[in-house]
Amino acid sequence: MVRRMRPERVAGRYVFRSLSAADLAARLPEIRGFFVEGEGPSAILPAAPGDPDAMAQITLQVHSALDGVGLTAAVSGALAARGIPCNMVAALHHDHLFVPEDRAEAALAVLTALAAES
Repeated sequence: MVRRMRPERVAGRYVFRSLSAADLAARLPEIRGFFVEGEGPSAILPAAPGDPDAMAQITLQVHSALDGVGLTAAVSGALAARGIPCNMVAALHHDHLFVPEDRAEAALAVLTALAAES
């Protein structure tokens, strides 16, 4: 999977936030990702202008099987080796990474090199 992946930056800036049940219903159309944790619902939402927590989204353009082994470890390990934090979100068809906005281009370079080296 690593060899076939094509990392692509998705337009926009995103933040991870907790939501109340009322906020969840109101913001449903703009939610990028969602998970129910013990502390309550968490969502990935568009960042407000100037939000210091804004992250860039990178989608790995490779079909990632839910039972596949190694993609998350390879990607997160390569980024960690370069000091780039990431939050990985696995969905049904692709894996998505959220990295600090100011490190997005560096992350893309690392991931492109990782695919070429694999």
